Amino acid sequence: MNKSLSRLCILFCFAVLLCVNASASGFSWYFKPRNDGKRPELCPEADFVDKYDAVTIGDENAKKIYLTFDAGYENGNVEKILDVMKANDVKGTFFVLPRIIEHNTDLCKRMKEEGHLVGNHSVHHKNMGMVSDIETFRKETQPLDDFFIEKTGYSMDKFFRPPEGAFSENTLKFAEELGYTTVFWSLAYADWDNNNQMNPDKALELLLKRTHNGCVLLLHPTGETNAKILDSYIKTMKERGYEFCLVDEIGKSTNG
Repeated sequence: MNKSLSRLCILFCFAVLLCVNASASGFSWYFKPRNDGKRPELCPEADFVDKYDAVTIGDENAKKIYLTFDAGYENGNVEKILDVMKANDVKGTFFVLPRIIEHNTDLCKRMKEEGHLVGNHSVHHKNMGMVSDIETFRKETQPLDDFFIEKTGYSMDKFFRPPEGAFSENTLKFAEELGYTTVFWSLAYADWDNNNQMNPDKALELLLKRTHNGCVLLLHPTGETNAKILDSYIKTMKERGYEFCLVDEIGKSTNG
């Protein structure tokens, strides 16, 4: 092999390596919150997201809110959240883990029977941004789909939320190849620690001033504060002319 050809081979291999590393590089989803009701900037480093079947935010011209919940287990508050949603005739999307399916099957059935979407939050709640092959990704998602239908008799909806928002381009690629729409968010707050819950009045004020057109709101339904404020939040946003919708109406054309 002559030197020129050898150099070309080295450059080609280096380029391939860069592409592989770029696909596998991990990101943590985030947004830059605003307090004026305007739409936030969403994880600008991950400029590849719009290439895939992924939801980040809804139509900027529509006064719509998309309630989404990461539900790993039940501590009494998930049921309260469902009661509030039923009383206010709003629907949302719940991303579930095996524990709640196993130990609170009736709640999962209720989610489906009351018109909510139920999506996949993975089997082990691991960092999916580090998953570099589709078979490993499949092992973190397909068994949960199977377990859900086995326990509840209902099919899980084909939506996926990466645990803790950890993802890479591979995450989106593998999810799409397996038929999932990846769902991120455009509004959230520190609500996951049950031993360090935000004051309800403060939390409600924060959500009200940061909600925006096309808002994809992430809440943890195990949080006591969320169970206390959700009714007031829904009623106030309805009074402001907002409609609560499901994420399955958001397409690529309305993201961002």
